Amino acid sequence: MRMSDKRLKELAARSDSQIDYSEIPELDESFWKNARLASPDRTQPVTLRVKRSVLEAYKAQGKGYQTVMNAVLESYARTLPKPD
Repeated sequence: MRMSDKRLKELAARSDSQIDYSEIPELDESFWKNARLASPDRTQPVTLRVKRSVLEAYKAQGKGYQTVMNAVLESYARTLPKPD
């Protein structure tokens, strides 16, 4: 879900004192002791044929449409049975 430009501007205009951090735990020494570096999945360029209507629907959502398409495909791929 994309946030509207108006809402983004409202949030950007807030000062730090207006942000409620009360539900965010402090990152103490034990957190950093157990922290591990996580490398993001790399994407791989591919040539993929999709219906024009599908591509246009995603493009109409604006910037980042390819990331959204990838997320949808990844969600579906996670439902597929694992090969033996």
